[in-house]
Amino acid sequence: MRHSVSELGLKNGAKGLLIHVPDATVMTFDFNFRAGEYLVKPDQWEVPHLMEHVLLGANELIPKARDFQAELEKNGAYSNASTGVYDITYEAECADFEWDRVLGLLLLAITKPLFLDDEFKAEYGNVTEEMVARSNNHFRRLSLEMREALGLIAKTDAERLQLMKNVTVTDVREHYKRTHFTGNMRFVIAGNLTAARRRALQDLLESIDLPKQMKRFALPAEQPRSLGERPVYVPNDTVENIYFYIDTFTKRRLSDFETDTLSLVNTILTETLYSKILGTARERGLVYGMNSGLSHTKNASNWWFGAQVSDKNISALLKVTADEIMKVRQGETSLAEIESAKQYALGRFQRSAQTVGGTAVGYAGRYFFDEVIEDYYRIPERIKAITGEQIVTVTEAMFTDNVWGFGVLGNCGEEFTRMLSRQIAPLWQTG
Repeated sequence: MRHSVSELGLKNGAKGLLIHVPDATVMTFDFNFRAGEYLVKPDQWEVPHLMEHVLLGANELIPKARDFQAELEKNGAYSNASTGVYDITYEAECADFEWDRVLGLLLLAITKPLFLDDEFKAEYGNVTEEMVARSNNHFRRLSLEMREALGLIAKTDAERLQLMKNVTVTDVREHYKRTHFTGNMRFVIAGNLTAARRRALQDLLESIDLPKQMKRFALPAEQPRSLGERPVYVPNDTVENIYFYIDTFTKRRLSDFETDTLSLVNTILTETLYSKILGTARERGLVYGMNSGLSHTKNASNWWFGAQVSDKNISALLKVTADEIMKVRQGETSLAEIESAKQYALGRFQRSAQTVGGTAVGYAGRYFFDEVIEDYYRIPERIKAITGEQIVTVTEAMFTDNVWGFGVLGNCGEEFTRMLSRQIAPLWQTG
């Protein structure tokens, strides 16, 4: 989708991106505050999550949550919010003809929440149900257990359920006051942003009724520790197969070009049915699906692999995984394989921003994390520039620091899990 991007810095310390999509028929709004779980005491972990649930409810103009939602959504508009370790993000999408009405309501919710006792009690129950439902996601459970073991900021859903009893509506109100101020706010707004609309948006956001503080909370300096051959084992007698994750880290943030390169390696290894790991494993009848991906903290980068597989096939699957990673590290990826992966990546890129919302998402994650503005139109050029030598270099770098972990959820036992961990350990011993 054709568009242009500009950064708007406001006198009150807030700033964000305006994404102009000519002739768009919808507008999207994302407002982000550094207000996640890392900013509260460990025994009050659920304060940000509960605050997020209650904030888009009763406010000074519409003192009942259902009435507020009915008003915001009456012409088909959408709103939501999400909480993570670092941030809380409030979002809305609406038809172009009512952008100012919907934006006004969203900003009203953000700036004038009432945090009513009865709505807090109701959302307490809803969050409890949400946590119970999440706890049935075995991949999520294993991932959180591993993040904790690796020394990253995380708690499992079971732990969060236990900690909820420590949170009161007063805690929610205090966290709101501590975190919702202008300098801590970032935004991404996308749609048909004519010159007149841009001026109106600037005036509206300059005068937003939040405390005017210029600072923004810094990201935590997380540094993972290696589990080595001490894997995480999460027993669960109710599952018939094995869920596993492999994590490896660098003790620094990868550059943008290194991230592009490692993303291409993911394509080569797992992202298609003809990829080196997944394609080979499926040809042998070892696994239905497998994924890999990248993530970053402020000071480190992570590469992970995960799947669910039967206990009789997991050893063979891990051998395929380790063998194919080693082939990449040893420069055994052919030029034809690299060019095929580039074509796949280019096509995926073209599909990624077919809507106004999809375009906004392409910028928001990185901008909210470290205020970098992606150069969208240079991405194809960046993909095409990746070489076989760079693939070897960045893949090798992910094992050099010898920071890694292996985890299993299932009923295979701790000794079997340790055996599997020893099987893949040579990936780091040769790093």
